[in-house]
Amino acid sequence: MSIKNFSTAAQQYLARRVTGTKAQCLPESERPTSIEDALAVHQEMIKQRSDTVGGWKCLLPLAEDKIIVAPIFSNTVQSGDVCHLMMDKNVARIEPEIVFMLNKDLPARAEDYSEQEIDDAIGGCYMALELMQSRFHEDAGNEFAESLADCMLNQGLFIGPEIDKALAYAAAEINITVTQTEVEGDDTVKVLEGKHPNPLPQLPVYWLINFMSKRGTSFKKGEAITTGSYKGIVEVDFDKPTEIVYEGLGKYNVEFKTIEKSA
Repeated sequence: MSIKNFSTAAQQYLARRVTGTKAQCLPESERPTSIEDALAVHQEMIKQRSDTVGGWKCLLPLAEDKIIVAPIFSNTVQSGDVCHLMMDKNVARIEPEIVFMLNKDLPARAEDYSEQEIDDAIGGCYMALELMQSRFHEDAGNEFAESLADCMLNQGLFIGPEIDKALAYAAAEINITVTQTEVEGDDTVKVLEGKHPNPLPQLPVYWLINFMSKRGTSFKKGEAITTGSYKGIVEVDFDKPTEIVYEGLGKYNVEFKTIEKSA
């Protein structure tokens, strides 16, 4: 069991949420080196933030020592016609996903919630973008635990229109089209053959609720759970009208605007 105090680590990871930040690994005395360390850092981040947890990112575990789970803070969750995010490598970096929104609380408890109980707590499903930012130098050599502690590139979440719940639950694959309008010349069109990294997008929600609930985390009405990109990171330009289409599910228009520092 780690005996490190991760308050300083949490403070440093939060301070790195600035456009253009590329940092080295933390000093060994402060560096998280295990899954437990990373989750402890997340709890320190939650304590230090002025806002609350607005949602979570997750996937089914890749291995016993490789899980994907991280809080998304409420001041970084947005919707509407404009999406504000920090520039990374001179572009906006997004991941097209589906979000599952809770419409009731799921208090922490020792026994598992059934899939039916969790389904009943999911009030709506939405097209969404996880907003991404690489905060480590390419030569930093950060290992999995430290990347997890830094919330696995997350800088926020954009929530688009609601989609049919039954269709969302069946959305193992989605063809996604991202069109950006050019002032002069032809529009830029990216046609993406999307495939969810897990068999179905809702499966990580079941895992997340039970994994974190047993650790003392209560989930709140209004929290958004996003479960993985259909096409990894997609790079798009700022300041261009953008249409995003999930074939058979819906579409929306948004424009990306840069900010210098996270809320």
